[in-house]
Formats: sequence, C-alpha cells, structure tokens
Amino acid sequence: MERVNANWRRTLLRSSSVILLAVAWEWGARMHFVSDFLLPSLSSVLTRLFEDIVSGDILVGLGLTMLRTLAGFTIAAAAGIVIGITIARIRVIRWFFDPVVSVGNPLPKIAFLPIFILWFGVFDWSKIAMVAFSSVFPVVVATWAATESVDKYLLWSAESLGVSKRQLLWQIVLPAAMPQVFTGLQIALPISLIVVIICEMTMGGQGLGGSMMTSMRFADSPGVFSGIVAIAIVGSLVVKAMELIRKRLLVWHEENAH
Repeated sequence: MERVNANWRRTLLRSSSVILLAVAWEWGARMHFVSDFLLPSLSSVLTRLFEDIVSGDILVGLGLTMLRTLAGFTIAAAAGIVIGITIARIRVIRWFFDPVVSVGNPLPKIAFLPIFILWFGVFDWSKIAMVAFSSVFPVVVATWAATESVDKYLLWSAESLGVSKRQLLWQIVLPAAMPQVFTGLQIALPISLIVVIICEMTMGGQGLGGSMMTSMRFADSPGVFSGIVAIAIVGSLVVKAMELIRKRLLVWHEENAH
C-alpha cells in the first residue's frame, strides 16, 4: 500500500505542471482576457471532445492517424535498424551512406513534402512514405552508433571461440546495441506522429489533422482545440507505451536494475 501511495504521489508531482496549465487555461478563458473564439475554455473543449468521442467522429480520425503513424514508423524502424547495422559493419555501405546520413539527418524532412505529393499523390501511401522518410534517420544514427560501440574485446572473444558472423550479430551485437537502438526508436515515434498530423493538415482527408483543418475553415474554435488536446493525449500514451515496451524487452539490462 505504501508503495502504491508513493507511486501516486510521484505521478501527481510529475503531472503538476500540466494541471497548473489546465487551471490557468480555464481561468484565463473565463476571465475573458481574449475572446472565446481565440481561446475557448478548457471545459468547453473537453465537452466537445467528449461529444466527438460519443459520436465516433474523432475515433475514426484517430484510427486513421494512428494507422498511418504506426505503418510509417514500422517501415522506418525496420529499414533504420538494417541500414544502421550494415553501415557499422560493412565498409562499402558506410562509404555510401555516411555522407547521405550526414546531410540528411539535420535536414528538415518536411521540406520534401511537395515532392512526395508529386510522386505519390495525396492519399495514404504518400503520408506513410513521408512518415517513414522523416523517422528513419534517428533510427539509423542510433543503431549505427550502438553497433559501433559494442565492446571490441567481447567480439574478439566470441570470434576466437568460433562463433559465426550470423550468431555474432544475433546473439551479441544486437542485444548489446538494443538499449541505444530503443532510444532512437523513442525519438522516431513522436516524429512519426508529428509528420502524420502535418501531412493530414496539408493533404486533407480524414484524420486528426484533417479534422482540425475542417474545424478551422468553419471557424469552429472548440473543434480545433479539441483536436490539439486529443493529439496531446494520444502522443503521451504512445510515448508511455514505448517506454513500457522498452522496460519489458530490456528487463535484463542494467538500466532496469532499480
């Protein structure tokens, strides 16, 4: 019981800034420092969000947004891990990808959005491809760095015992690199959600981003803010889920020793 109470107190302290922000939002809106159109009250926004959930409208948009997010993220994760490992272990691949990653990683990927629209149109595939392209670089960089940082003496010892290259990769390199790889995945996942929302706002169609733009066109301020709140809640849950997956898969690692 004491442990449960301690966990609740810790959670409350971590959420205190969000609670204070919510109280300030409601108080500021009720004091009419700005018009209701520019800043509707939090209570009215939550009421609108509840109504959209009951009607099912926001659930459809949320489902499409998350489907595109997870599809693009999965592609980026698989491609990024493979590319990162091959860069670290194959000299020719490193020679080719090193300048590409050096130039592409700091580049704002959303600048390529017009090109993706020209190539793939404005439907789901272009949004998923844009997400995968935007999210792959953090995974590549993290996997590359993690693979190269594996203890060389550990690798030499395994090779001296006759371990094959395939066994070396699956039984030593990947387990040793996984904590840092997961860090790259945890960076890439919020990026995937952000890019999906931007794509939906730009390209239109169903989804949270598209619903927010529709509300904006009809001067529906509570609808716009309810979309923002929904994205914030979903983003927080997605990030938390990724943290739980990391703890579950890396239960053997020293970072989970406490």
